[in-house]
Amino acid sequence: MSLISLKSAVAGYGGPPVLNGIDIAIDQNDIGVVVGPNGAGKSTALKAIFGLIRVSAGSVSFDGTDITNRPAHELVAMGLSFVPQNQNVFGSLTVHENLEMGAFSRTDDFSESIASVYEIFPPLIERKRQKTTELSGGLRQMVAIGRGLMSKPRLILLDEPSAGLSPRYTAEILERIIEISANGVAVLMVEQNARQALEIATKGFVLANGKNLFTGTGRELIEDPEVARSFLGGWNPT
Repeated sequence: MSLISLKSAVAGYGGPPVLNGIDIAIDQNDIGVVVGPNGAGKSTALKAIFGLIRVSAGSVSFDGTDITNRPAHELVAMGLSFVPQNQNVFGSLTVHENLEMGAFSRTDDFSESIASVYEIFPPLIERKRQKTTELSGGLRQMVAIGRGLMSKPRLILLDEPSAGLSPRYTAEILERIIEISANGVAVLMVEQNARQALEIATKGFVLANGKNLFTGTGRELIEDPEVARSFLGGWNPT
């Protein structure tokens, strides 16, 4: 049984559907990566999982439980977390305060979780008292992902975690995602740096026009000539 499964999902924003029957499924130990051209439905798929848009056909299940169209706050309590691409930190709050906000739904002592976030993202330690508006884009993204981890999720959804970042920070964020997965949190992310993201993916999904075009391991998709030519900037047989 998959941890998260989006099956034959149809969804959109009130007009014609953006998702036209897509299938995405990953297990607890997976890093799943969704790639494709602009308008393919990548971010819409994450929003459909997290209850931010209505699924009009098909289903979403989490660890065997149907969660189709469940409100987001219920999903957080079940063990899902979502880090959007934009407006994903509180600019008026410090790094540490942002992390505390990520634990808003918890009633237990979350100091261990904060310590774990600082362990995953060491650059944040010396900046914990800085407001996030004073940070670079890469550091803000670390705060956003760290805050997403504060609810102790079993699955974290990341929408374009490297958007607008320098190559250095892109590589660092992807390395930290590997560490998050190694700590037992499943990752499903949409990513514009497709080849780099598929390098770390255990499962990859190529979407176009709201439909699945290719599904496989990250390595299988990178080595597929058609995928490489159409979506990864060319095929390199070596």
